[in-house]
Amino acid sequence: MDPNVTDQRAIMKLNINVGNQSLVDQFEWDMSDPANSPEEFARSLCAELGLGGEFTSAIAYSIRGQLQWNQRTYAFSESPQPTVECTFRYVSCAPPLDPNVTDQRAIMKLNINVGNQSLVDQFEWDMSDPANSPEEFARSLCAELGLGGEFTSAIAYSIRGQLQWNQRTYAFSESPQPTVECTFRNPSESEAWGPFLETLTDAEIEKKMRDQDRNTRRMRRLVGGGFNF
Repeated sequence: MDPNVTDQRAIMKLNINVGNQSLVDQFEWDMSDPANSPEEFARSLCAELGLGGEFTSAIAYSIRGQLQWNQRTYAFSESPQPTVECTFRYVSCAPPLDPNVTDQRAIMKLNINVGNQSLVDQFEWDMSDPANSPEEFARSLCAELGLGGEFTSAIAYSIRGQLQWNQRTYAFSESPQPTVECTFRNPSESEAWGPFLETLTDAEIEKKMRDQDRNTRRMRRLVGGGFNF
């Protein structure tokens, strides 16, 4: 790590199972601050959520493992976390790739699991509009579908990961989204462009998460790591 750099953030992702309880979370960690302690963070999080000591050690262990990986690869990363302009998570996305282009749409795909609930959705996102906020969109979608707060953070996190991918590859795309002539979709396409929410069995959820993990590893190999969808 570079001691002269005061902002060296990395995304931490937790997926911890202890007994019949499961914890899924993601957050940013400033590796340049030596005062940040995985053990202190784990104790604080477990106290906040009312989790036992087994979770504390598992969380701290997971964070330390991810920190080791990020510290080894940070110097070679082509996509460090952007400078924080505001400490609140509802800040708008990064500026569009080309400020002279007013239509830079990309397709966002959601495949979110929380508990035994599964949300699948897809929609277009205009990267040329800096006012578009993944956090605001996630809150609005969850309010519309009656979903809990954990879905909100997972949706926003997924969108931001896909935006990073699209912003890095947009200039090389050979098939940008066609110009919109009508704001209404063809009725025959409506089922593919709307949220689908279902309750799955434990076995179905486990299989789905294994498939998603494989896809995440594949995407990391393609783009060199740095985020999850």
